[in-house]
Amino acid sequence: MVILATVSGVMNAIAGGGTLLTFPALIGLGIPPIVANATSTVALWPASLSSMWGYRRELEGAVPWALGFAIPSLAGGITGAVLLLYTPPSRFSALVPWLVLGATVLFIVQGPIMARVRRRDAVAAETTPTTDAVLTASFPPKPILFFQFLVAIYGGYFGAGAGILMLAALGFMGLRNIHRMNGLKSWGGLCMNAVAALLFAFSSLVDWPVALAMALGATLGGYFGSRVAQRVGQQAVRLAIIAIGFGSGVWLLLGGVRS
Repeated sequence: MVILATVSGVMNAIAGGGTLLTFPALIGLGIPPIVANATSTVALWPASLSSMWGYRRELEGAVPWALGFAIPSLAGGITGAVLLLYTPPSRFSALVPWLVLGATVLFIVQGPIMARVRRRDAVAAETTPTTDAVLTASFPPKPILFFQFLVAIYGGYFGAGAGILMLAALGFMGLRNIHRMNGLKSWGGLCMNAVAALLFAFSSLVDWPVALAMALGATLGGYFGSRVAQRVGQQAVRLAIIAIGFGSGVWLLLGGVRS
């Protein structure tokens, strides 16, 4: 489980989807679904912290967006965690594959669409397109904050694919630097998972020996993944995100997670 958690930490640092490795593995050990979900959330949270540290330089100048992301991420994360405690997992797991596949498709098409929009706006205004640094220097717009709240609810409840949803939204808002997008995604995931993990920790749902062993590997994987992602080309990272998204969605669609 330690090695699997390390790989999950790497996946979460690049695009998300680490839960898709740890959750079924815990189920395979005979752990009940809700306990497996809570244990996975607690175990992978340190990876969010180490991944965030790895991306810290990418967030320089983006403090307004980071602060803006924290509010809906915290509120949504606690909401989703409470829903998990009081709602049968089967009611939500049926939507998970479609959310992951839909987010992956959005991530694929947002690049060409936003490039066309920027070209049109540049020709109309005779100016160059707005850079990521300019976009993130002011408070994020309300639509993305609302979307982040919805993603955080999902993240607090189950979480697989939440990173892909955040990356897709950031792309549609005009961001182009995948490393800065990953930094904001890691920060949002850190916030939403922090409150969820805290609630689960006091709910008697966590298998602590398994969670602590997994947390060690996930922490190393989160930092290593964030550094590797910034050393390879942005196109390679995008391709990895797409592969993880489609692979995760198909796996879920075929019944990889059962209540």
